[in-house]
Amino acid sequence: MCGIFGYFDRSRSSLGQDVLRNAGQAIEHRGPDDHGIFSAEGVALGNQRLSIIDVAGGHQPFVSDDGQIIVVQNGEIFNHVELAQELAQSGYPCRTHSDTETLLRLYEREGIDFLHRLNGMFAIAIFDRREGALYLARDRVGVKPLYVHDQGGRIVFGSEIKAMTPMIGGLPDLDVEALHHYLTFNYVPPPFTIRQGTRHLMPGTAMKVTRDATTTWRWWDLSEVAPEHGRPEADWIEEFNAILEDAVRLRMRSDVPFGAFLSGGVDSSSIVGLMARQRPEPIKTFCIGFDDPRYDESSFAQTAADRFATDHVMERVASDMLDLWPMAIYHCDQPHGDVSFLPTYRVSKLAAEHVKVVLTGDGGDELFAGYDKYRDFFAAPGVLESDDESFRRQYFDSISLFGHEKKLKLYRPATRASMSGVDSFDVARQWFDQVPHQDRINQALYLDTQLLLSGNNLVKPDRMGMAVSIEARTPFLDYRMMEFAFRMPGELKLRGGVTKYLYKKAVAPLIGEDLAYRKKQMFTVPVGDWFKGRLSGYCSSHIERLLQTSSHFEAAPVRKLLEDHVSGEANNTRELRAVIAVDHSINMASEAQVAA
Repeated sequence: MCGIFGYFDRSRSSLGQDVLRNAGQAIEHRGPDDHGIFSAEGVALGNQRLSIIDVAGGHQPFVSDDGQIIVVQNGEIFNHVELAQELAQSGYPCRTHSDTETLLRLYEREGIDFLHRLNGMFAIAIFDRREGALYLARDRVGVKPLYVHDQGGRIVFGSEIKAMTPMIGGLPDLDVEALHHYLTFNYVPPPFTIRQGTRHLMPGTAMKVTRDATTTWRWWDLSEVAPEHGRPEADWIEEFNAILEDAVRLRMRSDVPFGAFLSGGVDSSSIVGLMARQRPEPIKTFCIGFDDPRYDESSFAQTAADRFATDHVMERVASDMLDLWPMAIYHCDQPHGDVSFLPTYRVSKLAAEHVKVVLTGDGGDELFAGYDKYRDFFAAPGVLESDDESFRRQYFDSISLFGHEKKLKLYRPATRASMSGVDSFDVARQWFDQVPHQDRINQALYLDTQLLLSGNNLVKPDRMGMAVSIEARTPFLDYRMMEFAFRMPGELKLRGGVTKYLYKKAVAPLIGEDLAYRKKQMFTVPVGDWFKGRLSGYCSSHIERLLQTSSHFEAAPVRKLLEDHVSGEANNTRELRAVIAVDHSINMASEAQVAA
């Protein structure tokens, strides 16, 4: 786990070493153990390293023997042991045990097509001096971030936007269209970012930059997976358990202490149960408990810890942790209205006192229909019978925060005019269009896998873990499990009002019926109640600051969101969270000291 950064300048103009050092220092939290920079005429690749695999020998960048190929990466290649053995047999031996060196040797042998060989979470940068080309590549589902800023003559990249700012020459202006989409999704949907000219390199995508051109292509495409029908449930269960157990095994490879987040939900309990099978010593597990029993899952976590005899650490915390919000937005570089970032930070901080690596249950809900929103949406009359366009619109509306007309009313006239013809449904439509061969349930899950996961739900463990220099690994997002999930018909995921229908049947013998079928709780805090009472002034102050510092929002309708919420006329909890997150994001520079 690390952070990477760098640039490629088509005119061969070079940035100073002080600029590159500042870029690295901006993301030192991602890799406080080591740092390295390669620079030549018009190009640089840098790395901040969190040492996990081959602590002594994994210094980056890795450089080929002839000095022609330079590699940095952020992430982990979980099958690097098998790859290194194969490389040695074919005449490309690795001198270290570092997974990054396997990338160098694979590239020497196969070129950029080696990406298909990787089982991991990664963002990779390779400079090939022979071609005069910079390659950038991102893992299949976007566990690891990678941003690109195109200045025309210079392409800048980084694991976080803040790493790019010194190389760009300042923080880019706000992207109004991205803000418009944010107000729909409650996060900025990739490839957009809140900053002009700055985009995500999309999951499963690679980019080649030369002096003459920039070429981008998808090297892995989940939409190509076709559903399978007619298989007995027992076959699905057997394959599910086999893939998940091996995914956990690979993600337990570490040269430093590791553990797991444990909420007592079906996802984290399944991961911990499989970890316990593979190690004789107790697995270290971590959870936080809230003083508000409506949101406290610690008793369920304790049940799972007792079942698997883990070395369990629980810390009870106050549920009011909004003082952490500026810090969370600072690490995200963008607004996120999802306040579960805050308890994720607290449990990450707790775990970081004991280990450097944790396994998490992220991804299980999006792949196997675990959220109540899926149950509720597909239980509505006519959803499965409606025509394709109606179904897509209905699902999009169900996940939208502000509808199009409601958003426009929030804007000042100039912004309203520029955004009146911009429909956020078009962001979703392109993903729906890729999977007409999937059933309706899997179409909804595919959209959330492409947007919600990489745009928000995977940002959460990455940024909040990296804020305290801890690596989060996600067995459910092993590419074999993802492909398996979209071979599985939706009727085996959501049936009779039961979410994760077959998945729960598969893991119930491992974790017990009580944990497998317990009511799902969201990992969040009760800010809606606070906004009505003791924190109404907090909301008001952030709304007023936003109105003063942004040229896009009309005062009266934004203020009315709070007025209606406090009076009880409407529950605007999510809308207020979204607006406050925009304020934190716009005023990020002034809050940077708090965040640090």
